[in-house]
Amino acid sequence: MTSADASVFETTRPASADYLIRFAASDAGRDYKGRMLDALELRAGLAVLDAGCGPGADLPALAEAVAPGGTVIGVDRDQEMLDAAAARTAAHPGVELRRGDVHTLPLDDAAVDRACTDRVLQHVDDPARALAEFHRVLRPGGRLVMGEPDWDTLAVDHPHPALSRAYTRHITEQVIRNAAIGRQLARLATDAGFRVPEVIPVTQVFRDVRAADRVFGFERTTRRAVEAGYLSEYQAGVWLHHLAHRPFFASATLYVVVAEA
Repeated sequence: MTSADASVFETTRPASADYLIRFAASDAGRDYKGRMLDALELRAGLAVLDAGCGPGADLPALAEAVAPGGTVIGVDRDQEMLDAAAARTAAHPGVELRRGDVHTLPLDDAAVDRACTDRVLQHVDDPARALAEFHRVLRPGGRLVMGEPDWDTLAVDHPHPALSRAYTRHITEQVIRNAAIGRQLARLATDAGFRVPEVIPVTQVFRDVRAADRVFGFERTTRRAVEAGYLSEYQAGVWLHHLAHRPFFASATLYVVVAEA
């Protein structure tokens, strides 16, 4: 399958670190990340965990919010991500980086006042176990803020709605491990011993196909949908041609969930 318009769709997958930094700088990324930062209620002197910190896109803002005297601990299982985070936070002495997994966090019990995780639990093997770890490392009264999408809410306008539904179904069934995690977080956090005082829905609307493609990778994902049997070659061509050449609209909802230990 070839792209309907190579000038519109990215045909090669960007490096993971580049994608995360790029998304953090996008309008959609800045919107919900700002809400997450507000929900953390940070102040000087606090210790904060960023679990699954990736290349450190959020670490400088966290460090500035707890200065002076605060500590930010970034944890990621990928050493290349940690290396990128180290370069990004070189001017922030209050940042510590540790290699580890959210299922077994490299922190002592009751080690931090705040914790956050951003679009990480959708990919992990066991979200419930990860939430139990967050509860373990937070001090009593500590706060966890999570941001996760619900991929069933992805809606892309198309004159043939069945193609949009097939595309979304492929993502929820084949691409994202925990595709409905956004709607599940409040329940899972409660089961892990948290109190959940607030759930903030953030619906992201895309009117520019190029901006949306930098998030969703339409051509690459459509190619996988064809290979998996969700779309035929002909349907994929019809789907992509419309996205590339007609007025574009897509939306998806991410949930910011606040949990207190």
